[in-house]
Amino acid sequence: MVDFEHKMNELGSRKIPFLFILDFDLENPVVIPLAEINNSEILYDVNGKSNGKTDTVHSSGEPFRKIMPVKKEVYCKAFKKIQEGISHGDSFLTNLTMPAKVETDLSLKDIFKISRAKYKLYFKDLFVVFSPEPFIRTENRIIRSFPMKGTMDASLPEAEVRLLNSVKELAEHYTIVDLIRNDLNMVAEKVKVSRFRYVEKIKTHYGELLQMSSEITGELPENHHGSLGTILKKLLPAGSVSGAPKQKTVGMIHHAEPYKRGYYTGVFGIFDGENIDSGVMIRYIEKSDDGFVYKSGGGITANSDCEEEYEEIIRKIYVPTA
Repeated sequence: MVDFEHKMNELGSRKIPFLFILDFDLENPVVIPLAEINNSEILYDVNGKSNGKTDTVHSSGEPFRKIMPVKKEVYCKAFKKIQEGISHGDSFLTNLTMPAKVETDLSLKDIFKISRAKYKLYFKDLFVVFSPEPFIRTENRIIRSFPMKGTMDASLPEAEVRLLNSVKELAEHYTIVDLIRNDLNMVAEKVKVSRFRYVEKIKTHYGELLQMSSEITGELPENHHGSLGTILKKLLPAGSVSGAPKQKTVGMIHHAEPYKRGYYTGVFGIFDGENIDSGVMIRYIEKSDDGFVYKSGGGITANSDCEEEYEEIIRKIYVPTA
């Protein structure tokens, strides 16, 4: 296994730009200097910073011919395990995820090209990510995190008001903001919530979704370039895709979910020689022996309803193309 912490620290101290791809359990981390990336095997686009233009793929209609989510009984069995842990006080918020088989005429590289997202990654024909969610960004000594927690169908009457006033979504968002603030306090000083509960609209082939986010900032030490790997290691896994408290919640996830997440819900990003920009690897499709698998999830609290949460993970199976 790559000692990603040491390698990121070493490259950062020398101001050498690199790409990092860190899986959820940190079992197969990847750290590659940007100058060494094979552009036929790895494509990235991080807020407009990419490794070259690609040819355009024209696709009309929905990208998936068929979506086959896990059966509701399978989801609700895992949901019950999570809620039992919550009732025992082991977690306040747990991100529960599931795999769904999807059929498409597109390749993973095609999906990379047609998708529209702030954080995109195509990796060796194994998986593709098109994520709307930032993890951390640095600018000089300022570190920023943007936890995204809370989703609602934008077509519903007064959708934004309903999202901002939902008891369930509020519980998730307050919990994740508190968790990320505590995480940043481990690596930075003067940590504060700069923006609280702002709503963004995301287009899907089902329609539009509203997503609720906050912005949390802190100040890094002057010599932080030589500690980039150490900083990332302390912050992982991302709180928005694990839960709180983090250690016990990750244990609950491993017990409840019927599969390994792999790179899904890990993080990836680039260091450009001065600053890091990175995203959480949600909105994710991987290639398996049985075809393509789309992984999706959502936050579970004591107020969650199994039927509603099951419908949410299905709504999140989409490719943003506009």
